Amino acid sequence: MSDLRAARYRDLSLWHQTTTTDWSPRPRLDGSLDADVAIVGAGLTGLWTAHYLAEAEPSLRVVVVESEVAGFGASGRNGGWCSALFPASQATLAKASSPAEAEAQYAAMRGAVDETLRAAAAEGIDAQAAKGGTIVLARTEAQLARVRAADEPVLTPAEAGEHVRASGTLAATYSPDCAALHPARLVRGLADAVERRGVRILEQTPATALETGRARTAYGDVRATHVIRATEGFTPRLRGLARAVVPVYSLIVATEPLPTAVWDEIGLARRETFSDHRHLIIYGQRTADDRLVFGGRGAPYHFGSRIAASYDLDHRVFADLHATLLDLFPVLQGTRFTHAWGGPLGIARDWHASVGLDPATGLGWAGGYVGDGVSTTNLAGRTLRDLVLGRETELTRLPWVGHRSPSWEPEPLRWLGINAGLRLMTAADAEERLTGRPSVLARTVAPLLGG
Repeated sequence: MSDLRAARYRDLSLWHQTTTTDWSPRPRLDGSLDADVAIVGAGLTGLWTAHYLAEAEPSLRVVVVESEVAGFGASGRNGGWCSALFPASQATLAKASSPAEAEAQYAAMRGAVDETLRAAAAEGIDAQAAKGGTIVLARTEAQLARVRAADEPVLTPAEAGEHVRASGTLAATYSPDCAALHPARLVRGLADAVERRGVRILEQTPATALETGRARTAYGDVRATHVIRATEGFTPRLRGLARAVVPVYSLIVATEPLPTAVWDEIGLARRETFSDHRHLIIYGQRTADDRLVFGGRGAPYHFGSRIAASYDLDHRVFADLHATLLDLFPVLQGTRFTHAWGGPLGIARDWHASVGLDPATGLGWAGGYVGDGVSTTNLAGRTLRDLVLGRETELTRLPWVGHRSPSWEPEPLRWLGINAGLRLMTAADAEERLTGRPSVLARTVAPLLGG
């Protein structure tokens, strides 16, 4: 039975298959217990929080409960971008706080990229990371107009080609603040590292509710002074949190390892991550073993924020990703695609990630990363450390700390609105390809998407 369960987890994605870890679940909770800090969710948010707490105060009793296994969710299945991207724009943050605080948030995000890599290396985690930055292409006149309107340097097609040589490139933007990495190696290595520091991880122990002083599960309660929610896209499964975030699926395909001649045509010699300025997000990277991993949005939101293993596979979206990749890089024609997978990410109603701790109840949280969580989780973990320990620091003064997003609409409005938004963004990209002008449809749907 243990072998069957391990195979189930190992086969979730390319990333899961190419770790060196044993995917057999750790023991589950067996009766109630006491701790100083209970963390619900053994993804990167929960594990970074445990790591920094155990590092700062080794005497703390830190317990992590996980419904499946460490790295089961988005932390182990994502596109492998460790970036400085934050879902709320700097302008949005500046309006809600101040320009100086907004800049501090973005500076903290840039620092989180390097801290993720530093901390992983310090723990001996081989996440196969390469900090090659991100190149974002403009391949239509409408995308070019958005690039020119942005307050950042614009690369010519020739300059963009020094990073990646995609068809139809008109211009590009580049940021050095991103590393490509192997996410499952990172999260599984981090789980082992926190255990070495004395943290207890209890797997196959789904929490049902978080209350003052306890995390409730089907197998007993973890009683603790501080209870931290680190469940991201799976948050709606917790009692009372059905509308806190919505789980939206992002899907990914991967090629076989590509020969040197193909990479000579594509580029990405420094393993830059890449995207373009379309409305419906795409993202890609070159892996350490020379595969091309490519993902994007487009899968439907499921009524009632339902999550199911069958939703990880949407062959229509996989076909669209395949076609998009061939359009970007015609040299891939005839290439074998070996893996396809997906999973839910968490989106707050205002597309604003947040972290916080209520001192009156001891309940803390972090999430709403909108798919940009690999480095944001690290910043969240360090911030939750300071909040739990009662420290006032530069991190606890950042504008995302204590932010409360509004609840999503009740059903069926949620289902209708989100899926209409996905279809409109797809239509907006098609409109722009035809007209060469920024989409009217995109402006219409922007309020739903935090714009």
